Amino acid sequence: MQQQTEHSTSLVSLCKSTFKNRQIIYEMTKRDIVSRYKGSVMGLLWSFINPIFMLGVYTLVFSEVFNARWGNAAGNESKAQFAIILFAGLIVHGIFSEILTKAPMLILNNVNYVKKVVFPLETLSVITLCSVAFQTCINVAVLILAFLIYNGFVHWTAIILPVVLLPMFLLSLALSYFISSLGVFIRDLGQFITLLVTVVMFLSPIFYPLSAVPEKFQSIILLNPLTFIIEQARNVLIWGKLPDFTGLMLYSLGSLILLWLGYFWFQKTRKGFADVI
Repeated sequence: MQQQTEHSTSLVSLCKSTFKNRQIIYEMTKRDIVSRYKGSVMGLLWSFINPIFMLGVYTLVFSEVFNARWGNAAGNESKAQFAIILFAGLIVHGIFSEILTKAPMLILNNVNYVKKVVFPLETLSVITLCSVAFQTCINVAVLILAFLIYNGFVHWTAIILPVVLLPMFLLSLALSYFISSLGVFIRDLGQFITLLVTVVMFLSPIFYPLSAVPEKFQSIILLNPLTFIIEQARNVLIWGKLPDFTGLMLYSLGSLILLWLGYFWFQKTRKGFADVI
């Protein structure tokens, strides 16, 4: 009965496993976050310092060096507005890229857990997601603080951001299950994923508005799964607009279907992990 439950492929079983192993997920997420800065003088403060430093660099480079402005809003936007808009896009890409780049080595870096029948391997992807979510919260807090400093207010729609980002987390988790499993059998996958997330970054409206893309190429940018989420995140954070709730629902539905397929694949292939490793 335990073996059957362990390899169940339904999303319900994934939810049950996540809830049942919530303490393991919490402890391992905390360990993952703390280990990044272990031995450093400032410790977890680096989680705040890094995004603040990067936002400062973006502000200096794009507002002072390049004198960049976003779209047709050049007339009334502050000098740092371009950097803030850019940072909002990078936050979304950061969720996608960090979860995916960790996925190929996720099982290989935890070999000692693979042969332990009692350890829930399916929680490893959830742990990565929680760790990324922690850093995302800090990045968003830095962005909102910067927006407040430079504009003197914060749009109330910012509270809707978790609803906007949830489909992206679901999609990233789904891909993590696929890639973490394939990474056990295809050792070169990590190199491909690193290349892929770089390509996706430049094919996303991060450094440029969608309106700046020639019409014949816009369909390519719109096919990028990050484009819609980036646009909606900017709507609620930067422009003070409500998101496209219908689009978010459809995106979430598609992400849930992919999550089920990814989890199904992971559960069906996990029995071969020990043999390959």
